[in-house]
Amino acid sequence: MSTPTRTIGADTIARTIILLLALINQILAIAGHATISFTDNDIYQIVSVCWTVAASLTAWWKNNSFTCLACEADEWMKKQLEQKKATTEKKE
Repeated sequence: MSTPTRTIGADTIARTIILLLALINQILAIAGHATISFTDNDIYQIVSVCWTVAASLTAWWKNNSFTCLACEADEWMKKQLEQKKATTEKKE
């Protein structure tokens, strides 16, 4: 039985980034520093960059085996697929 995978939605990421920017702005204002002025387009660009980086890293990481254990698992999976293919061919 496989467990369902949960993904973080774009709306959640956008709200989180906006919250972080608001918190940073508030801290800067309390400390007496100049606050961050940003427009809707700036927020869109930030969210787009974060989404692109996250998607790129996820795709890169999931398609590459870095550890010895992962390489061994890849080999085991190949053997299992070959056995399954051989079993299927025998039945036909």
